[in-house]
Amino acid sequence: MSSSNLENYEWSPRNPSERVLLMMKMYGALTASEIGGKLDITGEAARQQLQKLVESGFVSEERRGEGRGRPSSYFDLTEKGQARFPDTHAALTIEILEGIREVLGPSALDKVITRRERSAGPFYKRELAKCRSFEERVSRLAELRSAEGYMAQAKAAEGGGMLLIENHCPICAAATLCQGFCRAELALFEQALGPDTEIERLTHIVEGGQRCTYLIREVQ
Repeated sequence: MSSSNLENYEWSPRNPSERVLLMMKMYGALTASEIGGKLDITGEAARQQLQKLVESGFVSEERRGEGRGRPSSYFDLTEKGQARFPDTHAALTIEILEGIREVLGPSALDKVITRRERSAGPFYKRELAKCRSFEERVSRLAELRSAEGYMAQAKAAEGGGMLLIENHCPICAAATLCQGFCRAELALFEQALGPDTEIERLTHIVEGGQRCTYLIREVQ
């Protein structure tokens, strides 16, 4: 497929270019060989797809020196590439939220957010109660968030604890309009994981981060 046609097709897990974009969405800047390894294709095949994406403006290329030898090329999503993973029904969401705030007042919007927290909280807590360890609870939370469109993953953090990484925010427009959504989600995690954990947000999509990252530790 030529680069001129890249903007006109829909997402498909079988489409090689979309799979390459997904790897950068999930893992950030990568080399062609790293992308090839994750997709089980050759580095040259990945490079061919990357070149198309660079030409069409979805991906940027940066040369990085790493000690001796030739600099390596790292590829990452541009703003145009990030837009391939859009906020679900963004315009309609903002219109509805602005309508609630204008017609019913700011307190009504706070009540909507609180209701979401109260309805989702018991479900999260039930699911995590089935897990036997701290690591299992965080991993299960990542699974629940992925099912809701957050492209989440959990992994061990350097220095202890676990990282919950959300590579996409399907409600980014709503969260940008009203920061209460983000505060409520943090409270939701704290409620679900229990009082024996502490959570720190390290990066935030709404504040310009590429992903939302939370450091979660057990409290002794």
